[in-house]
Amino acid sequence: MAFVVPDTELRFRATRAGGPGGQHVNKTSTKVEALWDVERSPSISDDERRLLMRKLANRIDGDGVLHVTAAARRSQAQNRQAAIDRLNELVTRALEVPPPRKPTNPPASANEARLAAKKRRADVKQMRKPASSDD
Repeated sequence: MAFVVPDTELRFRATRAGGPGGQHVNKTSTKVEALWDVERSPSISDDERRLLMRKLANRIDGDGVLHVTAAARRSQAQNRQAAIDRLNELVTRALEVPPPRKPTNPPASANEARLAAKKRRADVKQMRKPASSDD
């Protein structure tokens, strides 16, 4: 199930985007940064909050605000929607809990292959030893 951050909890900041683009990019603020206060959001439980804070730590600042930017599009409106989509996808992926791993034993063939490799290695090392003279 996809998690959608309520629009009322999002803040946006528009700045000039860098890179190529000629005069248009130099005079318009098309880069959009979406900001979501994870630490104070009423939309998530405390467990979800802890999970997000841990998994998205590199994108969350010291105040508990998640930052996502979009600057690929030419218009601010398109970048705003792209930032919202990226933020929702990021949060959805972070909230997914992988199923618990079922411990299994290695197959017998893997054990046999391991022992055979050990035997070959031991034989190689044995061949390197100087021949003993029992005269």
